[in-house]
Amino acid sequence: MKRAFLNPAFLVSLVMLVGATAGLHAAISALGIYLRKLPIEADRKMTAVPAETASWKQVGQDKGEVAEVEKELGTHNYVTRDYVEKKPGEGKVARRVEIHLPYYTGTVDTVPHVAERCMVGGGWQINTGSAVLPVVLDESTWRRAEPGNTAHPYLTSARLPNGTYSSAPGVEVHLPFDLICGSSQDHQHRNTVDLRITDFVEPNSGARTFVGYFFIANGRLASSAEQVRTLAFDLRADCAYYLKVQVSMYGAHSSQELADAAGSLLGELLPEIMRCVPDWVEVEQRKNNNKNGFATAAGNRP
Repeated sequence: MKRAFLNPAFLVSLVMLVGATAGLHAAISALGIYLRKLPIEADRKMTAVPAETASWKQVGQDKGEVAEVEKELGTHNYVTRDYVEKKPGEGKVARRVEIHLPYYTGTVDTVPHVAERCMVGGGWQINTGSAVLPVVLDESTWRRAEPGNTAHPYLTSARLPNGTYSSAPGVEVHLPFDLICGSSQDHQHRNTVDLRITDFVEPNSGARTFVGYFFIANGRLASSAEQVRTLAFDLRADCAYYLKVQVSMYGAHSSQELADAAGSLLGELLPEIMRCVPDWVEVEQRKNNNKNGFATAAGNRP
């Protein structure tokens, strides 16, 4: 056995293998590639999302999951909550939607949970299929932010409302990079998110529900699990997060009905949701400045 280790061919192969490994690590380091993602948390948890906005208010209590379901969910940082419309209009029934916000961070092999799998696993059946619809958001408080930011020159912020609905009234919060405000001549203007909506039916009772979702991953929007993996697990970033924004509406008659309700609620709630995820502009700036604590960056705003 000792002779085998002293064999010149073996020694040459061993040296080449060690050299190749060292060279690979050096190349990865030189290129700024991170194969392992570190966790990153915001100061605010998802339960801090306001229970009331100008047009919507919480009904009932936050829905907690039993230990087994929470383990399957894969995170303790989430909120599941029902909101009802305050003023539905004369002769109209107040809309009621459920919002589900689970936050994930860290491991690169995380597979996002999506309604098409979770609902079917819970006994529901896909009825008419899925569609991606644009959800129009209220941009009345949006403005261009940090015009000198070269990495994101069209960065947009939203001002939190004055009054009793926000714990930080008047504060401006960075929105996902994909959401851009501007004049009608600005071809990059975008005030919509793509909501992937699926129509489900419960086979025994015939009950019907529509569920829609999108993701916010490392400061950008995604409408599918595949896009999340591309965005959140960028090899150039040493940490990663993603948030699923899911809205459900029992008794809806169409995907468009859910999209309209989601637009109304999220138009008011999205800036507050962004307070509960890391401000990716700050994350990138900390990395560029080589400051310590990059992987524990604070939340979006106070």
